[in-house]
Amino acid sequence: MTGAPSPSPSPLCGGGWAGRKAGSGEGNPASGREAALTLGPARSCTVVPLSAGLRPDTPASQGTLPRRGGRGAVAPSAHLAALAVAALRLELDTYPKPGLVSRVDSGSHADMDAATFAASASALEPHFAALARAGAAGLAMPALRRIGLEAEAAMRAATGGVNTHRGAIFGLGLLAAAAGALGPGPLPAGALGAHVRERHAAGILGGPELLHAPGARARRRHRIGGAPAEAAAGFPTLYRVGLPALRRARALRPSDANAARVGCCLALVAALEDTNLLHRGGEGGYRFARDAAARFDRAGGVARDDWFARAAALHRAFVARRLSPGGAADLLAMTLFVDALETGP
Repeated sequence: MTGAPSPSPSPLCGGGWAGRKAGSGEGNPASGREAALTLGPARSCTVVPLSAGLRPDTPASQGTLPRRGGRGAVAPSAHLAALAVAALRLELDTYPKPGLVSRVDSGSHADMDAATFAASASALEPHFAALARAGAAGLAMPALRRIGLEAEAAMRAATGGVNTHRGAIFGLGLLAAAAGALGPGPLPAGALGAHVRERHAAGILGGPELLHAPGARARRRHRIGGAPAEAAAGFPTLYRVGLPALRRARALRPSDANAARVGCCLALVAALEDTNLLHRGGEGGYRFARDAAARFDRAGGVARDDWFARAAALHRAFVARRLSPGGAADLLAMTLFVDALETGP
């Protein structure tokens, strides 16, 4: 399997409602405690909460997301929140992901594990629903930002200050608010990203920046736009890389949803300019991570019978270097969310 070509490396790192920062918090344990030294006007972005754990008999625990309505139908806020939570749970279920936390191990992280992520998810679901309702009401970025900051506070309270999902809250929140704004009815391909771009780009890019946040430093040093630029552009990497990779891998392994998610994750690692990788591994670690993921893809990806062993070896190599592509983890969850809304039942 090969990932969809992208004209240039895609910038993605985690975002946040109080300022821009790296990754989903994976690999950045201090993220919840950074001083809010900001430049410019108050940031306006959208956030979504990680939801409560799914029961063993729910669709997400079996490798699929819950769906409602006809093909491509956008459901009410409670359903959108459930979809966002299920996407986050499936990201956690996915293994092997290089250097990332899963239900199997903690990857490159000593300060968080699957239980930390589950606690965060349980605290965030109401905030996803609130963002979807805010989008449906046509509220602008200042209102969305207030909800997003409440979601971040709930995450920190649930995890003891550990940043498990800040980047995912930002990206999934924008998408959930967009889905709420579009209302019930057919959801054309690309509609969510287009709505975020057209409605919120100025608010996303016009916010403050946490000057001492690792992601902010990496963006300034390496001139990478990060998650804010990705969101303001309508999530082009999600549509050009994530969705095509997920759907190709699913066609290759229709009975193995985990394989499809692993293939999607590694395609995203190869494509993203992830400031989390730059922060943890420097330029050398960053190049290693992207090149290794691209080699996995070029060598056949999950189409090969030995894909699991190869992906597990890659995971161990990332852990040995303390690398954690948090941006790819965030975008994997976002890809699963959009895919569920676009493909329907």
